Formats: sequence, structure tokens, C-alpha cells
Amino acid sequence: MLGNSRSVQTNQIGIHEDLEKIVARHLSSVFLKPISAHTQGAFEQALDFVQSKKQAVILDACCGVGDSSRNLAQLYPQHTIIGVDKSDERIHKNRTETDHNIILLRADLNDFYRLLAQAIKRNQIQIAQHKIYYPNPWPKSAHIKRRWHGAPVFPDLVSVCSNIEMRSNWLTYLEEFQFALNLVGIKSQVKPIQVEHAMTPFEAKYNASGQTIYQLLTV
Repeated sequence: MLGNSRSVQTNQIGIHEDLEKIVARHLSSVFLKPISAHTQGAFEQALDFVQSKKQAVILDACCGVGDSSRNLAQLYPQHTIIGVDKSDERIHKNRTETDHNIILLRADLNDFYRLLAQAIKRNQIQIAQHKIYYPNPWPKSAHIKRRWHGAPVFPDLVSVCSNIEMRSNWLTYLEEFQFALNLVGIKSQVKPIQVEHAMTPFEAKYNASGQTIYQLLTV
């Protein structure tokens, strides 16, 4: 793996000044975007798969080509892994699924999170762990609302599971996510970690480039 990845470039200094206001607005409103048909179908497929397995579930959000889901399946063989990504091309790239406990799905997570939150309330599914590895940083200050903690779906995202792990090579992203978690009463720790076995291709590239890998874990 070539170590030629650039670090995140941003015009923002520290946590975004509008983040608290943005999160408060989303917490006091209902996200009414229509659910896409393809995500509805993917969610029903996930629900059927999970219910057939009768195992604890790990949600691997933004799973990309699915390497993180495969690694999670190896680490947690007694769990069912749901990997979700918006790109059909990424989901099916070099796909050689042999693990019995993985399902990879193309879906819009803005819709998937809401469907999942509703299903949890109906006791149809429970999520034991929630992984978000290397979300798109949207590093320009003007793009704060495209980051997960600035998005309208944030209340649903955090409601599906309080056991959250997020990794990024941009410390500010995790600090903002931690700030937003604090607003909903969820405590977390952010720290640099040493990568021995990369969970994703991004992690492998960043690590080979000598960049610091940061991890957020809820406590």
C-alpha cells in the first residue's frame, strides 16, 4: 500500500461555531425526507437476514467495499454484520462473500437509520455495536451539515445504538462528533491509536502515509 495520502485540508479552525445550534435544531424537529424505494427494500432484506440468524448485530455504516465488514465478521464470529454503503459499485467491488454472518447492502443511510430506529422501537431488531469508519469528512466549513453530526438524521443515528466506534484521520471530525454526542447525553473518549491490522483500505493508506489514526469510543 503506497503511503501517498494527503492529510485533510480544511478552512475550519476547531469545532464549527454553529454546531450546537445545528444539532439543537435537528433534535427539536422531525426529518421528513421520503424514504427511497431501494433503501426500503434493502432494509427489509437486512431485517429478514438478521431475524434468520438470531445473533447480536453489528452495524457497519459507510462500509465501502466491505473490507471492514469482513474484518468485523472475523473478529466477531458470533455476531451478524450489516454493512451499508450508498454506492452499488463499491458494495459489489471484488465481492467474494464467504462469511455466513455478513450482509452487504446498497442503501441511503439517511433513510436506513430512520427505518432502523423505527424497527428498534417495535422490538424487531437490536444493534449491539455501531461502527462508522472514515466517514467523508466534508472538510470545508460550509459543509458542516453534510457531516453526520450536522445532518438532520443525527438524532436517529445515535438512537440506534449507544455503543459507537468511529475512526478518522481528521481529529476535528471526531471532536465535533463527541461534542454532538455530549448534547444528547452520550459520553465518549477520543484518542490516537496504533493500527496493526487495517480495518479498511482508507485506514491502510492513511497508516502507510504516516498519518495519525484517531478513534472515538462511547463509554
